[in-house]
Amino acid sequence: MIELEQVAYSYGGGELLSDVSLRLNPGSFHFLTGPSGAGKTTVLKLCYGELQPTTGRIRAFETDMRALDRDQMALMRRRMGIVHQDCRFLDHLPVADNVALPLTVSGRDFAQESGNLSELLSWVGLSDRADARPPELSGGERQRAALARAVIMSPDIVLADEPTGNVDWDMSQRLLQLLIELNRMGKTVLIATHDLALIRAAKSQVQARVLRISNRRVQLAGADL
Repeated sequence: MIELEQVAYSYGGGELLSDVSLRLNPGSFHFLTGPSGAGKTTVLKLCYGELQPTTGRIRAFETDMRALDRDQMALMRRRMGIVHQDCRFLDHLPVADNVALPLTVSGRDFAQESGNLSELLSWVGLSDRADARPPELSGGERQRAALARAVIMSPDIVLADEPTGNVDWDMSQRLLQLLIELNRMGKTVLIATHDLALIRAAKSQVQARVLRISNRRVQLAGADL
């Protein structure tokens, strides 16, 4: 799905990532962990093309991302479900419309998808908040809405940046189950998180590789997690 080959990324005169090689194969499940500021969010942004590497090459769906123009990049991202840490929404639209926005942008029939939307909102515990506006939501509710929006199109790959960072343990388990079920359907999943308890819970249910950013490189973590 996505391949990073000897990628480095620098900003502000310093190197944040160096010699990163990583393959996200179809149907794989990965966690990306590391201390705050290590570059977890940067790795995800490189994967979906918001950032370009200083050196090295990134391929997505067998295409060199440097070769894509703006429109081609937008089409490619339709195959990705991206959960941002900052949970960006259109504040004038209700939650249901925000979650369904990828359907609207892609031109799919909203009426035909209404059943899937209702089921997804129920799964993330937002059925009773479907008509609320984003400013009325708590941090945890916004996080759940962001995950629902990311998977509404049934993407080939989900890239989630701290998707359970603002929810309690029970809801984090519920969201994790949604991601595990997507993986069992053949979707590729990459979760950036600092929550080792979440990783341990997942590893008892799914074959997950744990990657750790250390010394500017991405390395396979040990079996102690």
